[in-house]
Amino acid sequence: MSKLTATTVQKAKAKSKQYKLADSGGMYLLVHPSGSKYWRYDYSFHNKRKTLALGVFPDLTLASARKLHQQAREALALGNDPNDLKRNKKLTGDIAKDNTFESIGREWFENKMSDKSDSYRVRSLRILEKDLYPFIGNRPIKSISVPELLAALRKIEARGAVDIAHRAKQLAGLVFRYAIASGRAETDPSRDLAAALKTHIKKHYASITDPSEVGKLLVAIDSYQGTPGVKAALQLSALLFQRPGEIRHMEWDEINWSKALWEIPASKMKMKEPHVVPLSRQSLIVLQGLRTLGGAGKYVFPSPRGATRPLSENGVRTALRAMGYTNDQMTSHGFRAMARTMLDEQLNYRPDFIEHQLAHAVRDPNGRAYNRTKYLAQRKEMMQKWADYLDKLRVKK
Repeated sequence: MSKLTATTVQKAKAKSKQYKLADSGGMYLLVHPSGSKYWRYDYSFHNKRKTLALGVFPDLTLASARKLHQQAREALALGNDPNDLKRNKKLTGDIAKDNTFESIGREWFENKMSDKSDSYRVRSLRILEKDLYPFIGNRPIKSISVPELLAALRKIEARGAVDIAHRAKQLAGLVFRYAIASGRAETDPSRDLAAALKTHIKKHYASITDPSEVGKLLVAIDSYQGTPGVKAALQLSALLFQRPGEIRHMEWDEINWSKALWEIPASKMKMKEPHVVPLSRQSLIVLQGLRTLGGAGKYVFPSPRGATRPLSENGVRTALRAMGYTNDQMTSHGFRAMARTMLDEQLNYRPDFIEHQLAHAVRDPNGRAYNRTKYLAQRKEMMQKWADYLDKLRVKK
């Protein structure tokens, strides 16, 4: 007996983790944290568990998904693997619809983006859905020409988003190459657009590097009247100068109290390598204060909307604006530039110590990437001297 209704499917909300809503006979709706909904059918063929991707809601309704599900069950009863039949275009009988840029783009996203960070997935899906699907989404992917793709990218450029246009070109290229690998396209038109787009001039994140102004910033942070969590995130952004996403995704299980280290797993790092951040006495005091306030959940900086989610990426940025700092004066990324510049120019630390602590892709003379504990003793000293130096600036301000 079927369990799902069209209303249930329509109202299914995203959660922090993907989950399933079962229908019948192995068919279910898979709901992703992004809110995307996918029809799936789990079955066994030759004693092996397999999954058939039926389609994406709302493009494929509940009724249509059940029809494809029934066709797959009938194929299975006849001794055929539904996935093999789908690959041969015998199950749906609708080659053109299966081969649109959007359908293949959504398939690529599901298969290739699951191991990427939440922020990268959300940013990429936003570009696909806002800037590419509305213009080339319903076109057969093998029919999309270079001028046609360029026209879609020009629309992005026209609103001044040159960086987004380049990212959209890169994403389109990934989708086209995925289609080529799966036999549904022959060329990648994005390859011919390398010189066609406007040159993106990289804008460095605004930062404060003048010692007296840094002192004023630190006093403003200490006086911040917002939530204790956001205030602590501001304090640790200055003390630890890690990437904003790494700060807000910090978990209590990653804090090694006995060794005074923050041990970040590779899955959270931009370079996909584990990283170690020595914790100064000042950093530990901030963390212990949060722990005392009830930090019993997963995240050190939980979202006000629920402890299962981390602080929003806008948390620190909004706090800086509330303190009177504009986007041209200081950003959440700016704490990294602040530390890099001042550790070099004011405290005279070696650039390789600093770059390694920033988790940049630093390599030794033989081309090998430094491991996570390289220069750890020196970095522990550097991080404590940095924290002490910030205390002195706060007093002088």
